[in-house]
Amino acid sequence: MDVTITRSSLRGTARAPPSKSYTHRAILAAGYSSGALVYDPLDSADPRATARAVEAFGGDVSETDDGLEVEGFAGRPDVPADVIDCGNSGTTMRLVTGTAALADGITVLTGDGSLRSRPQGPLLDAIGQLGGRAESTRGNGQAPLVIEGPVSGGEVSIPGDVSSQYITALLMAGAVTEEGIEIDLETELKSAPYVDITLEVLNEFGVEAEPIDAEGGAVRSAGASGFRVPGNQSYEPYDGEYHVPGDFSSISYLVAAGVLAAEEGLTVRGAQPSAQGDTAIVDVVERMGGTVEWDCENGLIEASKSDLSGITVDVGDTPDLLPTIATLGAVADGETRITNCEHVRYKETDRVSAMAAELAKLGASVEESEDELVVHGGDSELSGSTVEGYDDHRVIMALAVAGLVAAGETVVRGAEHVDVSFPEFFDVLYDLGATIQRQ
Repeated sequence: MDVTITRSSLRGTARAPPSKSYTHRAILAAGYSSGALVYDPLDSADPRATARAVEAFGGDVSETDDGLEVEGFAGRPDVPADVIDCGNSGTTMRLVTGTAALADGITVLTGDGSLRSRPQGPLLDAIGQLGGRAESTRGNGQAPLVIEGPVSGGEVSIPGDVSSQYITALLMAGAVTEEGIEIDLETELKSAPYVDITLEVLNEFGVEAEPIDAEGGAVRSAGASGFRVPGNQSYEPYDGEYHVPGDFSSISYLVAAGVLAAEEGLTVRGAQPSAQGDTAIVDVVERMGGTVEWDCENGLIEASKSDLSGITVDVGDTPDLLPTIATLGAVADGETRITNCEHVRYKETDRVSAMAAELAKLGASVEESEDELVVHGGDSELSGSTVEGYDDHRVIMALAVAGLVAAGETVVRGAEHVDVSFPEFFDVLYDLGATIQRQ
């Protein structure tokens, strides 16, 4: 599907979708339990892949009026009867690789072409250190993957600068091993807030896990030299239920749309505080001079059209914000420098190169290096063009926001892939006043 967006003025109220990151973890945590209700989950392609994996390991996931009822496998996953297809969901593949290592037999994991190009090698090596078998069928550290267990726990050494999801997979699986797992980080941890999300969900399910030698600041995992999760634990959420918070990665596009195109203001509901690192979008927009107010108690964010100025942003902990910040930078005065972003190249696509290429098509002046993206807003004047979405939901949504302020018509190709995290994205923009045509 292609979507055509014309320069628009927005106003009104929108509700943030539930968090994809929390939904993945909650569904799998419920799978590790004997059973739980997951309220307000995100219903999109990626979490559905995790739900299918839970069922493949012997659980059952059924829809209720306001969530999911999960019958878990109580920490003892079956050997799947078939290959598990993770679709485009890197989170699913990495998290359930840990689950597969617990099963007494062989599990095969695969996905679509994009997912089969993403790095899994460090996690495979970690499972090998625990005594399991973990191989890439092509010998390149990428899916399809063959995992054989069971592992009983132990100590592993793994880099922290490729994907925090490796840490999450080991922590979630380690809680139900006999010995538990202690993780030694070989490098500085990137995306530490995402591990905080994991620790928060584990705590809600009654599971103890902790960072080692962390800095002790607002981000619990920041500066950690490793992590420890004791074994022989049980996943038991309070009252047998878990409630998924709103998604700040998705909120970032609505906040950006507000400060770029909402003269009369735009309100986002469902913005309750949580461990999500992408809450940083509020601070980023404020630093750029945007008019944005966050009522944390009521979960409301109000954003209004503003004159923005370029800033420097380190996205080491918030990789999913890069597309949004790049779009804001293309409209801001001066230079927006996005640093510490090499790991953003290993997402659904190389988001650094994708945003550089497509913003340039719209008239932005962009420079790209291995670990940095620089947008010269003062030298940019956005004008409509046809841009590629790279089958990547975050690139598509960021380019759509750019289309709200570009002269003429902007055509975003492959726009259906917003289904991964924000299926109603274009409906929400339309309801806020955007001029949108679908083809």
